[in-house]
Amino acid sequence: MDHFQYKHGVYHAEGVSLEAIAAQVGTPFYCYSTATLTRHYNVFASHFAGMDAKICYATKANSNLAVIKTLAKLGAGADVVSEGEIRLALAAGVKSQDVVFSGVGKTAAEMAYALDAGIFQFNVESEPELLLLNEVALSKNTKARIAIRVNPDVDPKTHAKISTGQKESKFGVPMKHALALYEQAVKLKGIEVQGVSMHIGSQLTKIEPFQQAFARLKAFVEELRSKNIAIRTVDVGGGLGIPYGEDAPLSPDDYAEAAKREMAGLGCQLIFEPGRMLVGNAGILVTRVIYVKKSETRNFVIVDAGMNDLIRPTLYNAYHAVVPVHESKSKPEPMDLVGPVCETGDIFAEQRQMPLPKAGDLLAFRSAGAYGASMASTYNARPLVAEVMVHGDQYAVVRPRQNYDDLIKRDKLPVWL
Repeated sequence: MDHFQYKHGVYHAEGVSLEAIAAQVGTPFYCYSTATLTRHYNVFASHFAGMDAKICYATKANSNLAVIKTLAKLGAGADVVSEGEIRLALAAGVKSQDVVFSGVGKTAAEMAYALDAGIFQFNVESEPELLLLNEVALSKNTKARIAIRVNPDVDPKTHAKISTGQKESKFGVPMKHALALYEQAVKLKGIEVQGVSMHIGSQLTKIEPFQQAFARLKAFVEELRSKNIAIRTVDVGGGLGIPYGEDAPLSPDDYAEAAKREMAGLGCQLIFEPGRMLVGNAGILVTRVIYVKKSETRNFVIVDAGMNDLIRPTLYNAYHAVVPVHESKSKPEPMDLVGPVCETGDIFAEQRQMPLPKAGDLLAFRSAGAYGASMASTYNARPLVAEVMVHGDQYAVVRPRQNYDDLIKRDKLPVWL
């Protein structure tokens, strides 16, 4: 469920007309719904009420400060993959003891910053990372609390570019090698082993991969304890999918039941890292039609948003439902929705059946709250778009549109020019 709907024939975000926002802010713009963020977090959290659990929002999904703060006020921690994301999380009010630092390429400087900030846990992904973290912690006369991210070699049955739990993946340590790394870790004076971590992929829509991964993780925790390696946290990652079209994703109820059933009896604090599930359907991208171009074989609807603003269709061949901001009763016909970027791949939807719009009409790309603005670029010297948050009948620009002066001032000419 989300809070984007038609009212009197005009698409609204909660109580605010998207047409009214477009008139003030211009297009394209991202729009986020506070009510949807709140509902999605509360639904997810309710399944683990009364348990020793942390919900650490995966900030890479949407790193807007207002989005992170909205979730932090509801009780969310943060799963981060860079110093920048740590800084954003702390600026948004996330407590340092609720920050988990993941990622395969943590630098010494990032480790030092995270240690100074007092984060809850490093999810270590390799032996070289473990040894460097030990050195950095010793240089600060402290200990780094860690979990080692293990790779359970489970096929998540998702897009190859967001599959992270198979043996071919760059992420994590193969389970057959992980025990030796734990035995090494407990001997290091700058390391405090406290947990085990995993994350098998993103946009998972079937329960079976989760069940397999949870079972393998539980067996590994029991193996570690049999070797007198104390484990008190289990980070099961994220990955829960959302509906982008008419597909039926995995229910949060089924996911929660599987997690609780498979992890039962461990006596560990469970850590969850939902990202897309919380923010995906809480955001849309609003764009305006520039031209309708008719060729011999196709109708091309050219909009002012481009692949630099929303790259998922180009990168993943991802589907986003598209709706006209002004409700139309015209007969649907096939069309290609494309952007102005000078790339053949700048296509949002191919041969999509919908009422043919005209120049000046507004369209909304649904389910754009995750991996939309956070993956945007200035390709073709196109400024980053505005981001707006709605709260009831109010709205605010929570990230202003980049202007051309900002774009040009990023560069510095050398003295010989």
